[in-house]
Amino acid sequence: MNHRRPIKVAVIGGGCASITTAFELSRPEHKGKYDITVYQLGWRLGGKAASGRGPADRIEEHGLHVWLGFYENAFRLLRECYAELGRDSNTCPIADWRDAFCTDHEIGMADKSSQGSWVTWTAHFPPADGLPGDPLTTHNPFALGSYFSQAARLLQALLFDVMTRGGALTGDARPGETPEQGTESVTASIERLLRYGSVLTSAGLLEALTLLQVLFKSLPQLPENMLTTFIENIAQAVRGQLENLIVDNDEARCRWEIIDLVMAIFVGAARFGLLYHPKGLDAINDYDCREWLRMNGASERSLESAFMRGLYDLALAYENGDRKRAAVAAGQGLRGTLRMFFTYRGAMFWKMRAGMGDVVFAPFYEVLKRRGVKFEFFHRLQNVKLSPPKGRASGDSPYVAALEFDVQARIRGQREYWPLVNVRGLPCWPSQPDYRQLLNGSRMRREGMDFESHWDRHKVGRKKLRVTRDFDLVVLGISVGAIPYVCKDLIARDKKWRDMVTHVKTVATQAFQIWLHDEMPQLGWTTAPVTLSAFTEPFDTWADMRQCAAQESWPQKPGAMAYFCGVLADPPDSLTAATSRYPKQRSQEVKRNAIDFLNQQVHHLWPNARGRKGSFRWELLMEPKRRQRPRPTEKCDERRFDSQYWRANVSPTDRYVLALPGSLKYRISPLDDTYDNLTIAGDWTDCGFNQGCVEAAVMSGRLAAHALTKSPPLEEIIGYDHP
Repeated sequence: MNHRRPIKVAVIGGGCASITTAFELSRPEHKGKYDITVYQLGWRLGGKAASGRGPADRIEEHGLHVWLGFYENAFRLLRECYAELGRDSNTCPIADWRDAFCTDHEIGMADKSSQGSWVTWTAHFPPADGLPGDPLTTHNPFALGSYFSQAARLLQALLFDVMTRGGALTGDARPGETPEQGTESVTASIERLLRYGSVLTSAGLLEALTLLQVLFKSLPQLPENMLTTFIENIAQAVRGQLENLIVDNDEARCRWEIIDLVMAIFVGAARFGLLYHPKGLDAINDYDCREWLRMNGASERSLESAFMRGLYDLALAYENGDRKRAAVAAGQGLRGTLRMFFTYRGAMFWKMRAGMGDVVFAPFYEVLKRRGVKFEFFHRLQNVKLSPPKGRASGDSPYVAALEFDVQARIRGQREYWPLVNVRGLPCWPSQPDYRQLLNGSRMRREGMDFESHWDRHKVGRKKLRVTRDFDLVVLGISVGAIPYVCKDLIARDKKWRDMVTHVKTVATQAFQIWLHDEMPQLGWTTAPVTLSAFTEPFDTWADMRQCAAQESWPQKPGAMAYFCGVLADPPDSLTAATSRYPKQRSQEVKRNAIDFLNQQVHHLWPNARGRKGSFRWELLMEPKRRQRPRPTEKCDERRFDSQYWRANVSPTDRYVLALPGSLKYRISPLDDTYDNLTIAGDWTDCGFNQGCVEAAVMSGRLAAHALTKSPPLEEIIGYDHP
């Protein structure tokens, strides 16, 4: 089509997926073809990943956000953003993307010891070649064969360690280097090991695992039946070796459990033909991850291990927030685990040196503004209105005819709202809107309006956008939790959309942050800064975030900063969620949970945080308005927690998207062309990595841009391997 004017694109929502789509559509190579406007609830971008600056310029997050070293798409776009932004390192403390992150090579787990007490252990994952976002080599690290080859290498190393400690090795048995062998040579070696039963010996088992690494790399050259037989023989030998060993300490037990789980993955991959299946890991998404591993020989001890609990905790994989309903689709659970451990570059974890809003969304906002993208803050989407069937010619696709918004606030002087504040030279989002820019802002502040709450329906007007006049294309980038409230036409008309909102479920989460006078070693945590999971409920995951202190403005720098998060169970009476008091009730519940957690559980992590009476030492908490810590004679109790930060993420747009067994097939792809001028974007879509995270959202946003422009090419969306 020959457009005489730019194509008007309405992007709804300001989360990772929407901002990614806007970034792709506004690239200079499109030469201004797209006139883009982002419509955003409230005063800030970020969606579930939004952050703000509160008292003492402290960073206040929606939850615990850590980037992983396999986030290739997210890092690639962020690196491009910083390069285009061109900040001056002399005036801005975070001028380059490397300034925005620090590497974290430690992963921690908490578990009950054989004596029943909590123990914590950390594992160091060394730096891997390259940096996330670097161009990939000709080798595809996201292929199943690559995952499994590296898993076989890990299995071999772990097994060698356990057998050495247990005295099970004989002769010169040791892991071998992966040989460069042709298929015929490997096949002959396998036949020899199977014919003579050599795989049952220590030396034969280690050789078999070396051959398995070669096999996985060369798939599918080996006959499937031979691979299955070989893997099942290895599994029998591995479990035979383990049964003869005495696991007499927690570290050895942990290794045993990981070996057992990896072996179950190999057996399941062979039995289900995953390495040859056109759907790959997606072929087992109707099973729960634990259920599938159990079917393939994993022991109950391994299935309840800290490693498995940590994987569920990190994925917030508890339906309705019920700890008894742990569930994650097996294929996606394995994909996430394999990518996390075997495709990271630089470091497994990358922690931000400031908030998500500061190091991600503020730079994207500034670049998009330079490119001419417009932002309409304080716009709450109310309805996506489809074209009536009578108005369409026979065979024409349905399309979005109108977008209806409530306008939450108007800007003084009809100017554009400027959302950022300067914190020590760094552009940031504040935790509250700038009421001085708003008409009747003083009254709104007094009345305590919550522009981001689903339950605060205040508006100062309405706005209706019409197709061709106000927009040509729509990118719907809101969370799936909000779709039932704003997409009634789509749900009523389309069974796919009804199925999606029924089966693609979300879970409420809770989080709190504390700032402490003492440093971590003084509290009793003597190892490196860590991200730890598999701890006790309700806050099973904790991150040491001390690196952020330098970007805040305390009179005295905090000794330690800690972020905690976990799921928040839905109330049994769903009607309570309909009342305006609901968010405050849930916030008070999170506050009580956090206080109880600090009093009763945190000493298992930080033994020196416990006072003489057995409760938390409340004098440790820093208060933004106080320069010094309390005097020894000063009475301190749990009321000091009021000065800290906590959240109940219960609004439909704040709830975390789950990857439940049997649900992924109901996700709709951004490439779906049912509607002539509509695409979708978000970590709830079918985007190739169907799990709630930054990488999934960015992949979805890139797919949405492709759906509208055929750019970027699908092969440039790293890890997208769907047909």
